[in-house]
Amino acid sequence: MDKLDRINERILRELSKDGRISNAELSLRVGLSPSACLRRVQELERSGVICGYRAVLNKNELGVGCVAYVMVGLSNHTKDSQLAFEAAMAIAHQVVECHNITGSYEYLIRVETSDLNTYKNFHTEVLGTLAQVTSISTYVVMESTKDQRS
Repeated sequence: MDKLDRINERILRELSKDGRISNAELSLRVGLSPSACLRRVQELERSGVICGYRAVLNKNELGVGCVAYVMVGLSNHTKDSQLAFEAAMAIAHQVVECHNITGSYEYLIRVETSDLNTYKNFHTEVLGTLAQVTSISTYVVMESTKDQRS
């Protein structure tokens, strides 16, 4: 897709707020006929601008009481070391995001657990057992005043 026009931007904004909005309601909100609106949405999907739709879950209802952002430093910067760390994070169910970043640390991960003791166990039993990990700095979320994922 070459460039997003104002209508496509409005479509994306509305779908970002509510991915289950009906085409009829979406077309009203963006000022298009239902058929024109549906064509645009389908083109946004075909072109890869819209990658998918998901459910937003209430973490409290699921028992998530501790969210932490963790900066992880590796002992060396080899591809094998990075791949080993990424493989370990891929199977760790507590890790919901893993980002390779620039700066003083190699990775930023978001960890969700039921409570701080469970996070401590993850810190010790998962991160603490990886030979390539040399530094861990944890930032526990106390409150989220803005989170566009929810």
